[in-house]
Amino acid sequence: MDKTVGVLGGGQLGRMLVEAANLLEIKVVFVDAAGSSAKQVSNHGDHIDGSFKDSEAVKQLAAKSDVVTIEIEHVNTEILEQIADKTDVQPHWKTIRTIQDKYLQKELLKSNDVAIAQSLPLASATIEELRKASDALGLPLMLKSRKEAYDGKGNFPVKTREDFKAALEALGGNKALYAEKWADFRMELAVMVVKTKEQVLSFPTVETIHEDSICKLTYAPARGVSGTINNKAQELARKAVACFEGKGVFGVEMFLLEDDTLLINEIAPRPHNSGHYTIEACSVSQYEAHLRAILDLPLHAEDLQLREPAIMLNILGGDAPDSHRKFAAEALKHRRTKIHLYGKGQARKGRKMGHITVCAPTMAEGETLIQPMIDYVDKDKPKTATDSSSKPKEQPLVAVVMGSDSDLPILQPGLAILGKFSIPHTVRITSAHRTPSWMAEYASSAASQGLKCIIAAAGGAAHLPGMTAAYTSLPVIGVPVKPTIGDGTDSLLSICNMPKGVPVATVSVNNSTNAALLAARILGSSDATIRGRVEQYMRDSEKEVREKDRRLEGIGAETYAETYLANK
Repeated sequence: MDKTVGVLGGGQLGRMLVEAANLLEIKVVFVDAAGSSAKQVSNHGDHIDGSFKDSEAVKQLAAKSDVVTIEIEHVNTEILEQIADKTDVQPHWKTIRTIQDKYLQKELLKSNDVAIAQSLPLASATIEELRKASDALGLPLMLKSRKEAYDGKGNFPVKTREDFKAALEALGGNKALYAEKWADFRMELAVMVVKTKEQVLSFPTVETIHEDSICKLTYAPARGVSGTINNKAQELARKAVACFEGKGVFGVEMFLLEDDTLLINEIAPRPHNSGHYTIEACSVSQYEAHLRAILDLPLHAEDLQLREPAIMLNILGGDAPDSHRKFAAEALKHRRTKIHLYGKGQARKGRKMGHITVCAPTMAEGETLIQPMIDYVDKDKPKTATDSSSKPKEQPLVAVVMGSDSDLPILQPGLAILGKFSIPHTVRITSAHRTPSWMAEYASSAASQGLKCIIAAAGGAAHLPGMTAAYTSLPVIGVPVKPTIGDGTDSLLSICNMPKGVPVATVSVNNSTNAALLAARILGSSDATIRGRVEQYMRDSEKEVREKDRRLEGIGAETYAETYLANK
């Protein structure tokens, strides 16, 4: 590439940016302290030592660059405005300036009908102003610094009027404050958005887990999120980023409320911690996407799709100066684990020193792989009854659905098989006749929630398996249930006689065992661990039959029948 990219800031985001640039032979010049993380992996003499807020240093950078971008938003936008006459600045300096002030950021979003929590500025950092805000917004609320806030710094939850003084003192006398209505969210989501000169694209919706206001884990894709919410989150993120001028990658954080409403929390005008997973999990990482966007290089929506599920865990500094290296040594023992250390020297407690990413064919396998490393991180932390932030939720791979709870006894043998094989599963009641809308919604969103297969049990008219298959592209296995009247043949034929184009696999009447075994074989085609359990089951079955044959041959049919079959 014949263009040079200048970057304000040379921390870990710049380090991963230049690693992507090196693969494309794009020259990157940084202005930051000597020996910064990014400069360690970029071998040329044009880097500038100094502060990325220093006017002269930034002007030197502009003179060497075709495009100037940022890896941290806490820059001097006055200088960026000055150099923009001669050097392309991306994203636009106006965008960076607006996003720097979190209240102005929210006001711009609100003016463009982007969903946010209601906010009010404080005219001064006084108890009286905070009282006015609480009267208007209600309690609890979040008191926030308008500028220079990150990783929870600059935020204080105000639950009662007794918290007013503590909140103002905690924010260090900052005069630029605003109050935000409390968002009672059930999940925090994030979407990395890429804005090019022609289009606005987005990476998958991910789930973020925070601890002490710092992102600890990212799950891609977000677990337990329906296809509808996943699409709405990406649409909302793209709509939000479209409000801002300029090109590049933007990190969009949002809240998913209990009623499935989505609210934008914050936007970062640069690659973001919640997008680290893209390095291993996507064809084009957020860092390469940022370079392509600001340099007007081709980028396709397919480039941003997940190749397989991924989980990212941040490596934070501990009490010991080498705590991050000890963690990396532990992580090396585990398969499918990619380690990124940031070259920051000795650890400081709570500082981001690196991250690891685990990719796997299924989210369930990824959760299993990363759990020992989460346990390692948490081993010295005090446990509380409500502390579940680091314990991953088990992601079901198989949904077992029935039209009535009266079908549950028939499904118990199959559920036992799924449990024996350690296959995560969920069991639901969704009637094709009594809850048709709910049945359609559940089946339509099954794939986006990480499910890989559906077992559907039904008797009589037995429409549930066929209707489920009509609303999902996942394989559906029907279990005909013997009704009160008849032998179940009508149920079997109803499931078998599906029209062309809507296939449903069908087992014999009441045979949920075979349904579960078939589901395990389907999963095993792409999951070696599950396939191994199926193969072990087959070996055990063969051993059991051969043992019966040995006994029969040894004692004779009459004695065998009296001894082993009399009570069957």
